[in-house]
Parts: sequence; structure tokens; C-alpha cells
Amino acid sequence: MARETESFMKTVGADEEESDRFCSSTLKLYETQFFSFTPQTCMIRIYSSFHESLCDILALVEKVCVRELGKSGTDVPEELLRSRARECTRQLQQFLEKRFKQLSERMEALLMSRCFTIPPNVLLPEDQPHEKYPQDVQEVLKLESSLTDLHRAYEAEVCARQALLAELEEQREVQQQLDDILAWVRETQAAWAKEGNGNFQESFRLVMQSVKKLQRAVNEVLVHSKNIELC
Repeated sequence: MARETESFMKTVGADEEESDRFCSSTLKLYETQFFSFTPQTCMIRIYSSFHESLCDILALVEKVCVRELGKSGTDVPEELLRSRARECTRQLQQFLEKRFKQLSERMEALLMSRCFTIPPNVLLPEDQPHEKYPQDVQEVLKLESSLTDLHRAYEAEVCARQALLAELEEQREVQQQLDDILAWVRETQAAWAKEGNGNFQESFRLVMQSVKKLQRAVNEVLVHSKNIELC
């Protein structure tokens, strides 16, 4: 996949190659995919390891020189010996780092051209299906976009399904309440008929009218009592 992306970047960015210092040939995407690191990262690690080892060795050499010069019986104070040794060590370190930097640049060029380079005709095992079933990069991007749209549609369907399930649960609760009311009405009708009180529906209508009248009378009494309290 990196090999296809690399060729695509070379085709699209041919006019900008001179201005873009991070082009695909510099990044070496396919080599990074194979080695799991960039050649530049390898050289940086080598240089860092050399720098750390050099500092440790020079610090030890400085201590040894100061100790041996102190044993030689010279009249130079120890602080002056340390200062001179530190200055010589610093100059030696600068010289060695400069030389190693020159060597590392040659080493980096050699490694990138001879060791950390995969020939154009070589494919990694995971990229061999792409050679057998070639696809344009634009087509791959369209497929990825389609997968993203399908994933969003699936999430929307899941949310809608959860909302429908919640609504169905509410409908079940309401249906249960209605069934309880109907059961109570049937029981009341049966008890009413058993007592021989005539038509239940007509009696129930009269009872509801009486209840409404009673509610109006209660409201009038409450209003009248409030007026009395205000007076």
C-alpha cells in the first residue's frame, strides 16, 4: 500500500518536487513499512549513541589524566589541572564529533543507497494482492469514503432502533394500564349487574354527572371561603 501511495505522490507532486523537501523519495515510505523505522531515524539513533558513549569515555579520561598528573609531583594546583583537562577534553570532543558527523553523512548515504532501499520490482507479502488486483488510489479513497458513510448510516440505524425499542416499551406500559382499566370496568359491570341495579352504562353516566356537579360545588365553596378570609 505504501508503494502505491509513493508512486501516486510522485505522479501528483512532480511539479512541486523541487520546493518540497519532504517528498516521497526522501520519506521512503515503503522502506519504513518494511523496516518499521526510517533510515534517518536509524542514523539519528547511531549518532545519539556515539555522542553518549563519547561523553562517558571523555569524562573518564579526564578524571584519569587529572589523577595521574597529580601523582607526578607537579606544583600546579588541582583546580587548574581540572580546568585545563576539561578544556582539552572539550576541544577533543568537538574534534571527534566533527569528524564523526562527516563520517555519519557518508554512512547515511551508503546505508540509504545500499542497505535501506527496496528495489522497485520487490513487493512485500502484504502488498502482493495489490499487484494481482491493482486498484487506482482514487478508487481506494472512494471505497474508504463509502465505508465511512456506511458506518455512519449503521450508527444512525442503531440509534433509530434503540429509539423504537424505547417507544415500544412505553406503548407496552400504556397498554398494560389500559388492560387494567378495562378489567376494572368489567368487574364493576359484573358487580353492578349482580346487585340488580339496572343498566350499568346509564348509571355510570349519572354518577359521572353527579361527580362533576360535586366538583363544581367544592370549587364554589373554596372560592367563597377565600373571599371570606380576605374580608
